[in-house]
Amino acid sequence: MDYRRMPIEVESPEQLPGGYAAIKCNLAESSVTDRIWDDLKIDLKGLAIAYTHHIGHPQFRDLLAKEYNIEEKDIILTAGAAAGLFLLATTLLKDGDSIVVVRPNYSSNLETPRAVRCKVHYHELKYENGWQIDVAALGAQVESSAAKVISVTTPHNPTGICLSEDTLKALVAIAEKNKCYLIVDETYRDMVYNNVGPLALAATLSPRVVSVSSLSKTYGLPGIRLGWVACRDPALMESLLAAKEQMYICNPVLDEEVAYQFYRNKKDHLRDVMHELKERRDMVQKWMDSQDVFEWNAPQGGCVGFPRIKPSLSVDLDVFYHTLNSEYGTYVGPGHWFEQDR
Repeated sequence: MDYRRMPIEVESPEQLPGGYAAIKCNLAESSVTDRIWDDLKIDLKGLAIAYTHHIGHPQFRDLLAKEYNIEEKDIILTAGAAAGLFLLATTLLKDGDSIVVVRPNYSSNLETPRAVRCKVHYHELKYENGWQIDVAALGAQVESSAAKVISVTTPHNPTGICLSEDTLKALVAIAEKNKCYLIVDETYRDMVYNNVGPLALAATLSPRVVSVSSLSKTYGLPGIRLGWVACRDPALMESLLAAKEQMYICNPVLDEEVAYQFYRNKKDHLRDVMHELKERRDMVQKWMDSQDVFEWNAPQGGCVGFPRIKPSLSVDLDVFYHTLNSEYGTYVGPGHWFEQDR
């Protein structure tokens, strides 16, 4: 394994001198506002601080399974989505294997395959194409590289663009045709701005599809480190469980119990989150429409967007970022966090 720190982690707000206290307006945050323990009304009385089920809290997995219309055995709980993605990379890939991954992307989806010494083939998303996947081009990449894994996200991080049902099904067909796995990072799945709701969980479409999610981004619980992987391939799930047991045996019992009690009231939590997010997105869109320096493809989901300075303008980026930070106390995520222009 070849590990290296990712720019998004090195430069994250919590790593700054003074941490979050030094920032007035944190626009680099990729999750909703962190929740306060006192507001959760979680009851942990009588909880035994013991090893728990290695695959994960049975009642919580049952909640997820009923929601997704899959079986409880098709879900393994992980220490956040990042751990799930790591387990998948180290289970499905080895030195010299190929993966096709969309870019820009959440940094773990890019860096972990490199740590495994994979041949990483990038499917470059373009602003001019609305950050949409070119299905035919991606299919050709998979075939020519003999890729073992395809990695996508929806709603996409950092653009907020969602896969259509037709595109998702086309990607599943590519995975099945090439006998590879399609990993779909669905961390923002519940966070869509249409009036219909999210697509069916990707993992329900084929045993060749793996869905990854967590409670961090959408629900403001990044501190409990609780995520999950869903897949209907029993052999892969057994391998993931073996990998998890060798790395950390089981999730912290405190984290799992908090997650379970919180998720039982998911509908109430999500209603409040989406009401606030829609107001904020509309506010940003109104501002975008009022100026002529920045442009973006409006997010269709998630709580982040990926605006850019119009290419026709000349801007000193060092001055730009310094002015935002020092004069306005505002922190934004620069493009190089996602391997794009700064």
